[in-house]
Amino acid sequence: MRAALFDMDRTLVRKETGTLYVKYQHAIGEATRRDLLRVLYWVTQYTLGVIDAKAVATKAVLQMKGTPEMAMATRCDDWFRRYVETHVCDLGRRAVELHRERGDLLAIVTGATPYAARPLARRLGIPHVVASELEVDDTGLFTGRFVDPLCYGDGKIVRAKRLAEEHGFALEEATFYSDSYTDLPLLEAVAEPVIVNPDPRLERVAKQRGWRIEAW
Repeated sequence: MRAALFDMDRTLVRKETGTLYVKYQHAIGEATRRDLLRVLYWVTQYTLGVIDAKAVATKAVLQMKGTPEMAMATRCDDWFRRYVETHVCDLGRRAVELHRERGDLLAIVTGATPYAARPLARRLGIPHVVASELEVDDTGLFTGRFVDPLCYGDGKIVRAKRLAEEHGFALEEATFYSDSYTDLPLLEAVAEPVIVNPDPRLERVAKQRGWRIEAW
């Protein structure tokens, strides 16, 4: 069995979903313009690959302490329908269907949370989601901590390997679609890296290595 792995932000979805989520929060009165500007700053640092992702995630997740997991899942379903679905790439849908026809295992592999990624996975019929997991206590509330490793950089390889071991495919024979230089470790680990809407640093690397580049 082979696998096709897809990043979410700026790959299957044209936009950065963290920004879309804060816009949603702002619309329902739960975030200020300052919150939105802060997220835009983090996104810029993320794109440039100069952010301390673990430190930022630690701060962000701490704010969710005591929130019911079920409430977050429900909210993300509403957010996806109102703010994200319109930005899902048609060519991304086509790539997913092509791999489905080949019989490949399909998975979204993203630095976002499962709650953000699962609505997209359901919409595209992708059975598996590999994401940054949040710790939940016995009562169903977030503890304010994430589960190591964060699904970012080398952490994506760790989590993707777990999926491979569980479902019996070789990561070294998989295809991975991504836009981000921060995904270079996983792109280097697979047989077929496909570069989609790349940031400038990843575009340079892709051209140097002769990797396929696509605009979705």
